[in-house]
Amino acid sequence: MATATTKPAHRSLSMQQIFTWLMADGIVKKETAKADFNHAQAMLNNGPATMHPLTAVAQCKLQSAEPPHRVLTLDWLTEWTAGKVKLPFYRIDPLKIDFTKVSDVMSSTYATRFNILPVESTPTSVIIATTEPYSHEWQEEIAKITRKEIKLVMANPLDISQYISQFFTLAKSIKDAKKASNNDLALRNNFEQLVELGKANKQVDANDQHIINIVDWLWQFAFDQRASDIHLEPKREMAAIRFRIDGVLHQVYQVPALVMIAMTARIKLLGRMDVIEKRRPQDGRIKTRTAGGQEVELRLSTMPTAFGEKVVMRIFDPEVVVKTLPELGFPVNDAVRWDHLTSKPHGIILVTGPTGSGKTTTLYTTLKALATSDVNVCTVEDPIEMVEASFNQMQVQPGIDLNFADGVKALMRQDPDIIMVGEIRDLQTAEMAIQAALTGHLVLSTLHTNDAPSAIMRLLELGVPYYLLEATIIGILAQRLVRTLCKHCKSADGELPDAVWKSLTEEWNIPKPATVYRPVGCPECRQTGFMGRTGIYELLTVTQPFSKLIREESDIHALRAQSIADDMKPLRIAGAYKIIEGLTTAEEVLKVTSALV
Repeated sequence: MATATTKPAHRSLSMQQIFTWLMADGIVKKETAKADFNHAQAMLNNGPATMHPLTAVAQCKLQSAEPPHRVLTLDWLTEWTAGKVKLPFYRIDPLKIDFTKVSDVMSSTYATRFNILPVESTPTSVIIATTEPYSHEWQEEIAKITRKEIKLVMANPLDISQYISQFFTLAKSIKDAKKASNNDLALRNNFEQLVELGKANKQVDANDQHIINIVDWLWQFAFDQRASDIHLEPKREMAAIRFRIDGVLHQVYQVPALVMIAMTARIKLLGRMDVIEKRRPQDGRIKTRTAGGQEVELRLSTMPTAFGEKVVMRIFDPEVVVKTLPELGFPVNDAVRWDHLTSKPHGIILVTGPTGSGKTTTLYTTLKALATSDVNVCTVEDPIEMVEASFNQMQVQPGIDLNFADGVKALMRQDPDIIMVGEIRDLQTAEMAIQAALTGHLVLSTLHTNDAPSAIMRLLELGVPYYLLEATIIGILAQRLVRTLCKHCKSADGELPDAVWKSLTEEWNIPKPATVYRPVGCPECRQTGFMGRTGIYELLTVTQPFSKLIREESDIHALRAQSIADDMKPLRIAGAYKIIEGLTTAEEVLKVTSALV
């Protein structure tokens, strides 16, 4: 990396210099260079005063002269320019930057003035991202103040502008909140003041502007990072903030424990939860909006731990329930069979899989399609995952003896056509679901089993008579979620080892794909190589031969063999087809189906 040494005269990177390099490298054709230059210069002249020349060139969406004629994106242009000026290219990942530490290097005003951003600080050096490789007047000053070696890297101009605002604002809020908390602790040294000041301070802390800023940033940051869950985890001195992105937890940041207490109080206030009560778990929900104005619902859950309350916020995107079955990952054949099952007037349909496998999303998507103006759809849930206007939703309330079984009993008096039971956990709930199906209702519910045929064995273990299962169960869907490869950076990775393909396909005669893809990592997918998740499914439809096996109380092996004969494709086979389509990897499929072995 470049260090603070003798430099040439200070100057800004010019449009003329950029196009000189572009022509020299054959990226822009000489015949079109003048027109491209004028276009980019016009973008720069008409844009904001702070626009960087590289940003203006990127906005022109020029294509390289040589095959494959890639679009000259801002990231590509910045990395290419970094190579020309012999500086490392740095891709800013906010998940990996301790912004309270780097904000100590300089002020926000100073960073904005020179359009520079500290991205890493060690005891001996500071790495600073810049967009102006020939502007060095600030380096000597920062080196004297910090007494550290200054290392330059080049980063995306838009990223630097965005994160200057975010990092310094958030760092200030955290420091001010910590300072206020420390002042409060000093006041509380007098035991006689503990109760009065303690009670008052809980409200002041929760509504302090610094805490409001931190919580608002946390939500917007989670939305930007495509997080599905936000974890606030108290520790002895520093509390952890983690995001679950595409099913994987990522450490985001650490905040002082006292600041986390105030953040938790703020979130509980907004979720209409009891702020004072910290000894028992609580549930709540919050509606907020993304920076783009889209409404998002957060489901809150608190849990007492050794160091304070742990908070988990599940993020629900309302756009999920308007997706079609193929968009969720259903193969066309299974989507047709599922639609046929859910169009039946009565019976029980089960969706099985572990927690976090997308069961609720499948049910909500299905119910949304079924909930027309001439159909009464009622649900009993614990908790209500997403509030949907087209359903009549009931929340289980154990405190007043309203459980799933009682909820189903109440719903049956509401003239329902379709009933959704959040989960069948015990014999009483199973019996009420069966009673509803026998009296002419379509019942959808979830069950925790590894695969579809195992649902029959699970219900028998609960104590449900086999003849009631034979009479009511019409279909069972098992599912998992696998991460999908980022379409922007996935790369062909040659052949898949025969042993791996055999472990996936077992006795199924499915030709091994000639080429499979592997994750690479790019700015679009936050360097993970994956973006989003898709479902893999095995759909069991209850046929007469299958019903006969239930009646005969056959073992799981006979049930599984018959379900396959009835056109059910096992989960691993469904995953194998996703690999053939280039959507995911063998490692992903094997990971989520490991419990099936």
